[in-house]
Amino acid sequence: MERMICLNSSYTDEILNLSEYAFQYKLTQQEREEKAEQMKEDQVWGWIADNQLAAKAHLIPLTVNLHGKPLEMGGVGSVASWPEYRRGGKVKALLYKLLTEMRQQQQSISYLHPFSVPFYRKYGWELTFDRTTYNMPIKSFQNDWNGQGSVRRGSKGEKTISTLDAIYQMYAKKYTGTLHRTEHWWKYRILKHKDTHIAIAYAADQTPIGYLLFTIKQSLFTVHDMAFVNINARHLLYQFIQHHDSMVHNVELSVPADDPLPLLIGEPRFEQKQMPYFMARIVDVDAFFEQYPFPIIDQTKIDFTVEVSDAFLTENNGLFLVSNSIKEGIVTERVEADPNVARVKIAVQQLVQILFGYKRPFTLWEADLIQGDASAVEQLEMIIPEQQTYFPDFF
Repeated sequence: MERMICLNSSYTDEILNLSEYAFQYKLTQQEREEKAEQMKEDQVWGWIADNQLAAKAHLIPLTVNLHGKPLEMGGVGSVASWPEYRRGGKVKALLYKLLTEMRQQQQSISYLHPFSVPFYRKYGWELTFDRTTYNMPIKSFQNDWNGQGSVRRGSKGEKTISTLDAIYQMYAKKYTGTLHRTEHWWKYRILKHKDTHIAIAYAADQTPIGYLLFTIKQSLFTVHDMAFVNINARHLLYQFIQHHDSMVHNVELSVPADDPLPLLIGEPRFEQKQMPYFMARIVDVDAFFEQYPFPIIDQTKIDFTVEVSDAFLTENNGLFLVSNSIKEGIVTERVEADPNVARVKIAVQQLVQILFGYKRPFTLWEADLIQGDASAVEQLEMIIPEQQTYFPDFF
């Protein structure tokens, strides 16, 4: 008999065995123990067939920053099935179960890293974050950065994690979509590799103001994570990288899409790649609208409807009136159709792109990815904050 269940710790070995096979890696015994510890915060749902684990998906409870407001998020990771059980609808059923669990746990948004964009797009997720990567000669950093302060290497203790997180929190506020990292996340996700070096930038008064997490291998300086609170911290970190010019040929780092480094150096013609990275999905449209930090619009009357379509979670389908009032600001509510009110039709995939600020409404309207009245699109454009999306993490 086949069934879907929430897997407890007795299934840990089967979970790890399936991950090893599906994602083509091999864990040592110590790494298996670390993975098991990492999974303690996950809710793992599995499909049992023939008295063994046939397929599984992890639901990771997380919190993200949406235009300055914390929002509960359900991360989907490690979705896998044994090949003999594929193409039978098991993963589809698991994804629906995870979304149902998220709604019950009031996680109105979900992220995942896709093995296939079309596969997850048909279940309502859509590209919402890009990843920009530089691969540049270290000589590009030859500059008089004039950083005021110092950079010191750190260890991986709890005190260091606290310092890193304080810097990261200040840095992450500049972007939308960033993760609120817990101590567990720092320990088992960010700092899990033994060969990762930590460099912390300090102002002249010894206040921590920036950090680099990096590795050096075969003359390549790879920055895995970087954060800074001001221009001086940025310059101190660049200066620290520059000091490796006797042992490193190239530097590789991932940055937000609006990163200005090419404008700050003499020769910006180095390899710069921007690739689609993470997808997001609105799990509960009603709750998401209610939680969304719309800006205050006093001067202009806002009055239009958004017709939302969601083929996989049909409970999200509906018509929503978006309007503003002096007391409550912008509010949304489900309404019946009114031909006298301007309307825009948006699939749930494009709705998440718009509300996160990844794509502007007019851009999608001109591409015919959303349809409706120009006046409704114009009003929608007015109430979406302009802030760069960024997600430097992975799961």
